[in-house]
Amino acid sequence: MLKNYNLRQCLPSAEDLPDSDDIPVDNELQDLIPSLLKASLALIWSERLDWFFGIDMGIYYDPEKPPIVADAFVSLKVPRIIDQDLRYSYVLWEEQQVPLLTIEVVSQQRRGEYSVKKALYAQIGVLYYVVYNPQRRRKSSLEVYQLIGGEYQRLTGQPIRLAAIEIGIGVEIGTYQGITREWLYWYDAQGSRYLTPEERIQQEQQKAARLAAKLKSLGIDPDSI
Repeated sequence: MLKNYNLRQCLPSAEDLPDSDDIPVDNELQDLIPSLLKASLALIWSERLDWFFGIDMGIYYDPEKPPIVADAFVSLKVPRIIDQDLRYSYVLWEEQQVPLLTIEVVSQQRRGEYSVKKALYAQIGVLYYVVYNPQRRRKSSLEVYQLIGGEYQRLTGQPIRLAAIEIGIGVEIGTYQGITREWLYWYDAQGSRYLTPEERIQQEQQKAARLAAKLKSLGIDPDSI
């Protein structure tokens, strides 16, 4: 829950605070999965300027405590772009909006995704908490929790609808940057997966190729048009 910060106090600004914990990732998926989700969301919400998607960025929730660094998070009702230097970090007493969604990608070296981080996100008031564990084979690799009565309760389904964000999230086999595996994707209200930027480009290229072939079949050189 967002605290009522006294803005008359001499509180540090985003420019004064480090943007991450400088701990290197030990799994490439910790970079690739958030990057895919961010690029896809930028396409889905291309006409909106009231959202922010942070990757490996410090969330400062208390001036006296170190930040919590999420692999990814989504906030609404905040400026998409603050200025030309963009955000250094995400500071709650400046943003005045708690992230609605945080995402953690579990690697071989656990970082409190199921304990410390989960408890802290609940304390801060993050509505949705997503944990993706690519190493799981017997259990579901994706867990989505919603904060209800101060505690996280697991949501079920595939994909899982995030009502407050008006979007769904789920897992599916696909190809990203030439890598075919299970990825996290966004889904619409009907449960259909949104295309990624790469897939949009491929779709347009296929349409152009079909059109060129049609024109050629009619004796028209597409390059002459």
